[in-house]
Amino acid sequence: MDERRKLTVFIATSLDGYITGENESLDWLFRVEGEGDNGYGEFYETVDTILMGRKTYDWIMKHEKGAFPYQGKECYVFSRSVQPNTEFVTFVNQSPAHLIDKLKSQQGQDIWLVGGGELLHDFLKAKLVDELILTMAPAVLGSGTPLFGKGGVELDLTLRRVRQFNQFVELTYQVNK
Repeated sequence: MDERRKLTVFIATSLDGYITGENESLDWLFRVEGEGDNGYGEFYETVDTILMGRKTYDWIMKHEKGAFPYQGKECYVFSRSVQPNTEFVTFVNQSPAHLIDKLKSQQGQDIWLVGGGELLHDFLKAKLVDELILTMAPAVLGSGTPLFGKGGVELDLTLRRVRQFNQFVELTYQVNK
């Protein structure tokens, strides 16, 4: 039997568990000295499907000045409102479980849940995530967008790998279901 595709969260976080600072800022992240691309390129080659929430998509399009960075990958954006698809993105307004079941039953590489915080919380609560790759930055923000949302999620994790990229530490966890 073929292995099913894996749903992975690959995301940077502050030591106190925030994925953005105040006003959705990532300035804190770019002040940290890394090493190369901090494992991003290696990870990116393992996925062919990308999932994100509408707020994350809007943030990316604003900061990338309209140039979609994930061309060549199948990309789904979860939105509460109906949106027209674009050349690179399919907007979905369905339960995450329905889409994940469909995607995992298809052949392909792994699936990357980019973010954001609300969507990640929904996926974790529904026990859809198979792996967490957290890149910890030596920064304490005190507030911002929390990695794991506002509670209601309990995870049983197994540490699979630890890597260092200069000041960043990458922790890879298997989510036990």
